[in-house]
Amino acid sequence: MNTRPLMSTFAAALVALSASAVWAQTAVKVEDAWVRGTVAQQKATGAFMRLTADKDARLVSVSSPVAGVVEIHEMAMENDVMKMRQVPGLDLAAGRALELKPGGYHVMLMDLKQPVKGGDTVPLTLVFEDAAKKRFTQELSAPVTALGGGNGAMKGMAPGMSHGGMKH
Repeated sequence: MNTRPLMSTFAAALVALSASAVWAQTAVKVEDAWVRGTVAQQKATGAFMRLTADKDARLVSVSSPVAGVVEIHEMAMENDVMKMRQVPGLDLAAGRALELKPGGYHVMLMDLKQPVKGGDTVPLTLVFEDAAKKRFTQELSAPVTALGGGNGAMKGMAPGMSHGGMKH
């Protein structure tokens, strides 16, 4: 019995199945990522970007080797006071861009191991969860924008500034 046609049909079916599994995975496009530069004694800064998922997803955590602690934060007005606090994650609606920007949602890099300056890049690992609660990661290197570089990030954030009841 010649099994070659059967084997090639089986192999083709496996390739098609693998391709459909890849296509079924949620994809998140990350655009315009950047990190605000710091001064010598500053132990915290922010990372900003635009995220667009092709299917509903959720950003659940971020990590970076340059910081001891990385959290997802929001800034919001509360009783005429701008407050910053950690949030457990951010929902990404399919096809709609979510801006992580100064004065809104952002990634907070705290307990910095050294200052970050213009020209550096900061490696970030974003952890997402799809609708089935399956986690997937995305790695990126965000360029550092020097202080006064024009993005307006974290203006007025001095070393040791308290936000959301947490001092960094």
